[in-house]
Amino acid sequence: MDNKECIITVELGTNGVRVMAFNLRGESIGSMKGSYPTFHTQPDYSEQDPEQIFITMLYVLKNLLTEVIHPKHYNIVSICFSASMHSVLPIDQNGEPLGNAITWADNRGKREAIELNSSSLGKRIYNATGTPIHPMSPLIKIAWLSRNDRGRFVNTYKFLSIKSYIIQQLTGEYVLDYSLASATGLLNIHKASWEHDALAYAGIKADLLPELISVFASPGKLRKEYQKSLGLHESVKILIGSSDGCLATLGGGVWEEGKATITIEDSGAVRTVGKQVIQDEKQRFFNYLLWENYYVSGGPTNNGGIVFEWFTKQFGDFKGPFDIDHAMENLMREAATVSAGSEGLLFLPYLLGERAPIWNANARGNYFGINIKHEKQHFVRATIEGILYEVYSIGRMLQEHRRIDTLTVNGSFASIPLIAQMLADIFNKPVYTGSNPDSIARGAYLLSAIDLGIYKSLDEAARSIHLPITVKPQSSNHNVYQKYFPIFERLSTKLNEEFEAIANVQQEEYIKH
Repeated sequence: MDNKECIITVELGTNGVRVMAFNLRGESIGSMKGSYPTFHTQPDYSEQDPEQIFITMLYVLKNLLTEVIHPKHYNIVSICFSASMHSVLPIDQNGEPLGNAITWADNRGKREAIELNSSSLGKRIYNATGTPIHPMSPLIKIAWLSRNDRGRFVNTYKFLSIKSYIIQQLTGEYVLDYSLASATGLLNIHKASWEHDALAYAGIKADLLPELISVFASPGKLRKEYQKSLGLHESVKILIGSSDGCLATLGGGVWEEGKATITIEDSGAVRTVGKQVIQDEKQRFFNYLLWENYYVSGGPTNNGGIVFEWFTKQFGDFKGPFDIDHAMENLMREAATVSAGSEGLLFLPYLLGERAPIWNANARGNYFGINIKHEKQHFVRATIEGILYEVYSIGRMLQEHRRIDTLTVNGSFASIPLIAQMLADIFNKPVYTGSNPDSIARGAYLLSAIDLGIYKSLDEAARSIHLPITVKPQSSNHNVYQKYFPIFERLSTKLNEEFEAIANVQQEEYIKH
């Protein structure tokens, strides 16, 4: 193959789009990113403007092509897409969005989720779909629209994910890959078809959803206008790709027993790969289908790097109004001056409710154990430790079903050296990381490389990942964390009644005003 050929990956993330280019040897030759906002117009609401996402994606892609790819005369072979999970966007028969897209972080369907979760139907749906019954799920979001926004519901021609909308804009086709579909709560992951019980609960038929296709499938060629505006040949293959979580696992090389990956960007997750789903009576795990009999199992947290970003915006020192990276670096340095355990200061990081392991959409953030000796730097470190305790709680839960000997970390937050060391200390396991934390893009590259015949299988592709940087745990710090973590864990459930009470007060106050 021509050394001047390349693969483009497009990641449609929670707060931004990342576009990367790789040569066929898997070496990064360029990357760019752009951001877009999330709107919280009411309590529990989390929405994004799909047209703004599409325009941002086009802008970032065009800039990378114009500034890096075209000047170096690279021939683009394929463009592979990844996206965050659980989004829902109703569109009309003309393909126009009916309002904003509802994101994974939206909790408006919590009553529906509680009702379904406590029923035998909910258990059947979970066992069939592998997706926990929670407001994050498109199953619950669509059911909520049916019951609470009837006008929008009855005028919907298709319920899309954000990625399906972007693909439709580019190619004209309504499609969804099996992998992303397996995170909707609507797909039977054992039969790889839409699940009847889930469709019936949501009040829809399968024709209201996109056509299901393989992660290696192409939905079609770019529309002529985008071929022209982007300077791309019609032969460029559009590869639908997979979800960000599945690709982060593949791109992290986590493909064997005893390995798990921790991803922390805005949100976070702990994941393993296996050929069997995890059967859990408490319905705490997701089991997402990557390809045929490969399942990515684990648990997600709502509250990852976005929580530290929130803290930084409130309490960081800024050189300029938008210089958040500088402010975060300064806070990390302050955190490093405090010993493990933050001298007894604990933080519950539930600013966006929580998914695994407590699955409580009403959960709220809380600092606990404050005394007169605590200073700003203690709050900084406690905030980070709270985020990582939550990740650890998912990992502990996962180890009830999977052996975990080593961890691979990825994502911009998890790959910070201080964070990687703290994860190693809390888990008491070696942590592997690499020079490039973007394993989602790496996973998308690997899918394209398999499609091109560079690798023969997912196994071979995953084993091509080498992560030379190893962080070893410090036993003294682990011992401290083992004393504080049980308190964190108990607080996360002991406050359930208070979480619900304050959520109800907020809702009442919103309605009143």
